Amino acid sequence: MNPLIALMVIIPITCALLVNLFHTKDKTVKILSIVVALFLPIIPLFTSYGLHYFGGYMTLAQSPVLSQWVPASITNSALNIFHMGIMYSFGSAQQIFIVALGIIAFLAILTSLSETKKASGVYAFLMFMGVASMSAVILTDDIFNFYVFFEIIAIAQVGIVIASKVKGNLEAALKYMIIGGIASPLLLLGIALLLGVTGNVNITDIVYSIKTGLVNPQSPVLLMACALIIFGWSYAAGLPPFHTIKSEIYSRALPHGAALLQAFSVFTLAAVGIVILRIFSYLAFSKVIIIALSLAAMILSITMALMQTDFKRIIGYLAVGELGYIGLGLGIGTSMSITAGLFQAVNEAIITAFLFIGFGTVLYLTKESDIRKLGGMMVHTPKIALLVLLAGLAMAGVPPLNAFQSKLMLIQSSLNAGIPELGIIMILLSIVTFMTFMKAFYAIYMRSKPKGLKISNSKIPKATIFSLVVFLIICIMLGLFPQIVTNYLQPLATSLI
Repeated sequence: MNPLIALMVIIPITCALLVNLFHTKDKTVKILSIVVALFLPIIPLFTSYGLHYFGGYMTLAQSPVLSQWVPASITNSALNIFHMGIMYSFGSAQQIFIVALGIIAFLAILTSLSETKKASGVYAFLMFMGVASMSAVILTDDIFNFYVFFEIIAIAQVGIVIASKVKGNLEAALKYMIIGGIASPLLLLGIALLLGVTGNVNITDIVYSIKTGLVNPQSPVLLMACALIIFGWSYAAGLPPFHTIKSEIYSRALPHGAALLQAFSVFTLAAVGIVILRIFSYLAFSKVIIIALSLAAMILSITMALMQTDFKRIIGYLAVGELGYIGLGLGIGTSMSITAGLFQAVNEAIITAFLFIGFGTVLYLTKESDIRKLGGMMVHTPKIALLVLLAGLAMAGVPPLNAFQSKLMLIQSSLNAGIPELGIIMILLSIVTFMTFMKAFYAIYMRSKPKGLKISNSKIPKATIFSLVVFLIICIMLGLFPQIVTNYLQPLATSLI
């Protein structure tokens, strides 16, 4: 038992409840939010790897009362596998994901508190609840517990959009809730089918049941469960056919909120993708569907980004398109490709947060996001412009920044797997991504200032600049020393093949 593992979920939930309780006390909310947010990336760094069992029951074999009713055909070794309660598993890959999530959450919360005159306890509550739920999704080995926190994340995302009070936010939130009302029950139905066939909701136990032949791997019920879970995965991550609404959600949130929303999408895609590979990797069509959805996300999202005039919508579509690289890594299914896909997940979460907060400074000064009405910002914020440019270069995969390393690994993986077409597509779409970004960057920073554009004389908060610099440092470090992350992701990737 390792209590620190549970604290990664308990601490942000407790903080969420407290900031909501003291929502009228501005100073208390700010101090509590910053202190707790600072600990979010620190706790996983000092937590030892291991398992945490809720309810005190480790495996079925440890309950002599219940184990005596198990059929004699089930061996003692099997009894030591089946788990009676909810289990959290914390390894090197989970550590990297939660540290990255914690860094993004800390900087997003810090930026939000610095850019508003009065802290919103409700807004902070939603951000902390989202972080807690995402941490639980990353840690849990119980697929029903997974679904519970999956739903809480969806509600937190809708709440963040509503609390942002941006024009059109209520409509976007309502659309997302209506679609979720269809997609989430289908995901739950897939989980129910797994429970019905295997008699278990523990993911490790489900995998054991399938691999050892306790259930028929080719059962039509399992095939249907796979299809339903992949459908729910598409909704949570924003893959087609949900890419449009996902982009709209990002554009209707404040930039620091959008940075955190995208991190939720990225890590949900990675977490659910890992579950799909663990349970259904023996089904060849599962990987084909993952690759197909990923390619569709990349092509459709980048095409849509080219047609947008709102820079928040442009970043939103580019962010959704970048998810496709993660999916391709998982779908190719080799140790190297999965490592690269998970590395890309970490990189994308950081880079997209970098871009949202960077471009958010334009909104902070002008209250305008339509690139047709913007221009001349290079004169007013040259240092911020440089930081935003570097963020765009990182997203496009330009060396020596971090996404270059993960995308290069993905291209090499596709070549090694005998699918060079995927490598060519990734290269071409990276070029188009850079062109799309430069379109927005030129319109905002390099074009002459249009008449009628009012730029505030307010200074960009130091906390916002600090956040951008931290993101840049991380991008450079991971670009120069990718092994800082890949060495931690490799064991999980190897276990999935």
